[in-house]
Amino acid sequence: MADQVTLWVRHENRPTEQRTPITPQDAGALITDGLRIYVEPSAQRIFPASMYAEVGCHVAPAGSWVDAPVDAYILGLKELPAQPAALRHRHIFFGHAFKGQRDSKKLLRRFALGGGTLLDLEHLVDESGRRLVAFGYWAGYVGAALALLHARGRLPRPLSPTTKAALDAALRSPDDAEIQRVLVLGARGRCGSGACAAAAVADAKVTAWDVAETQALDRTTLLRHDMLVNTIFTTAPIDSFVRVEDVANPARRLHTISDVTCDITSPCNALPVIQSATSWSDPVQRLHADPPLDVIAIDNLPSLLPAESSIAFSAALSPLLAQLAELGPMWRRCRGAFERALAQNNENGEFADV
Repeated sequence: MADQVTLWVRHENRPTEQRTPITPQDAGALITDGLRIYVEPSAQRIFPASMYAEVGCHVAPAGSWVDAPVDAYILGLKELPAQPAALRHRHIFFGHAFKGQRDSKKLLRRFALGGGTLLDLEHLVDESGRRLVAFGYWAGYVGAALALLHARGRLPRPLSPTTKAALDAALRSPDDAEIQRVLVLGARGRCGSGACAAAAVADAKVTAWDVAETQALDRTTLLRHDMLVNTIFTTAPIDSFVRVEDVANPARRLHTISDVTCDITSPCNALPVIQSATSWSDPVQRLHADPPLDVIAIDNLPSLLPAESSIAFSAALSPLLAQLAELGPMWRRCRGAFERALAQNNENGEFADV
């Protein structure tokens, strides 16, 4: 079929990335709808390549996407490997490259050199600008859960993937546990609702702030909470939620920040006191000794619940992938965001410095 869409699910380069953007079940449904799908094996992926083969996907060697037909859509989740230097395909993944994040110019330059396109999943939005696909709920859930487990001295190191049932069992508060006061910023969004749900399982006391409360920020009240879970996604700089002087404030009760948004390298970072991400092997960073203030800032939290998060994400994404043949309006908006970012960098001459 001349206009048949080829979707190429690439191997994930990051060892801790256990999620998948599309499950075998949803891949099979897309094949029935007329898509041709190739899947590269990924040892850590929650669903093995054999399950994709069973529903009609072609299994291709890991990394072979570089030689895929130029009209193929290369589908992934996290960052690309450093090579090739020039990207000629249409890539669908979380590129984090349109807000001036670290290394964003390098990534955009690779697309400029190869003539390819980045369809960034973060910018796959409806006509009102609302994101259509996200791992947000599970990111918020895990982010709040890790903070609560850390406060109780029950956070494992290193972290490893688990299930919601196992995580909930760990979260359930023992009778003698101190009740934690948890402030969730962005509580009405997907991510914030997940954070509130995890806190409820742990019997924590939740304060839910959203747009109104963060625009007129009451820092005194903020610092009286035990934990802060930041789930606010913004595309423009805003006032800092926690400042350097707040960290050193001796009256501060706040002892743990879970930065689910993890926008650390962007000018939009609302928690500039956090300078680097944490990891599965070393999930907690101490910002201040007395009174203690610890930070959890992991940028792939949902991968710690790989099955639940992948199933939910795939269910939202697969109907949109079915619209790639006619390049539905959400894909055109996504492409437009890339073209604007590319043009802005070209106009500013920023690629010359890369």
